[in-house]
Amino acid sequence: MPDFIDTHAHIYLDNFKDDIEQIIAECKAKGVNRIFMPNIDHSSSEDMLALESRFPETCFAMMGLHPCSVKPGFEKELYEVERFLAQRKFIAVGEMGIDLYWDKSYLEEQKEAFTIQVNLALKHQLPIVIHCRESFEEAITLVETLNNGSLRGVFHCFTGTREEAQRVIEQGFYLGLGGVTTFKNGGMDKVVPFLDMDYILLETDSPYLSPVPYRGKRNQPGYIPIIAERIAQLKNITIDEVAKRTTLNAEKLFGV
Repeated sequence: MPDFIDTHAHIYLDNFKDDIEQIIAECKAKGVNRIFMPNIDHSSSEDMLALESRFPETCFAMMGLHPCSVKPGFEKELYEVERFLAQRKFIAVGEMGIDLYWDKSYLEEQKEAFTIQVNLALKHQLPIVIHCRESFEEAITLVETLNNGSLRGVFHCFTGTREEAQRVIEQGFYLGLGGVTTFKNGGMDKVVPFLDMDYILLETDSPYLSPVPYRGKRNQPGYIPIIAERIAQLKNITIDEVAKRTTLNAEKLFGV
């Protein structure tokens, strides 16, 4: 059976509180043996770390501040991120980034939080996991400006163009592909065939962005093979090859 990694899933949220053991069992039955969990803010870290403790061979935590949680007083949130990073090992700094979909009024604060978290990642020699909804240009420009040659990471939920993908790869960063890859009008069928497999990661963003045929329903890491199958079709390779290459990529980036 192929060995998959879901590199981005919020399975510590209340959406999974009633059936998390079943969710984990279904993942493993489908070959999804490791799940990487991005943090949101101080309100999510405790539940995330508790889940990691319950399933230490399966669940791996990140530490960061989501851009939608960058509000007045966000500095306190970043102090918490810094404190956690100093206390123990995490696999990445994230989920961080820029989000201009819901609210554009905190762009400068989001840029400041982005820069601070990049510096934390460099200090702790960790990759960054970038959220860039409606803000690819702002995010990639920051990466291009701040990258000193040792910065590494992934653009989570990548849905951009071939040209945007190339800018990401030129920085040595990876592209996180998820449920949108399966959408009929998602546009990824025009992009994925041209992507270098050495820079692709699989992710679900559970409980959000379920792949077809589960679109609109709760997403879960067990749907990773659906995303992998679509990538295999678009790349004209086997799903086993997708699993092998993306798993190696994830292990290389996150050091797991």
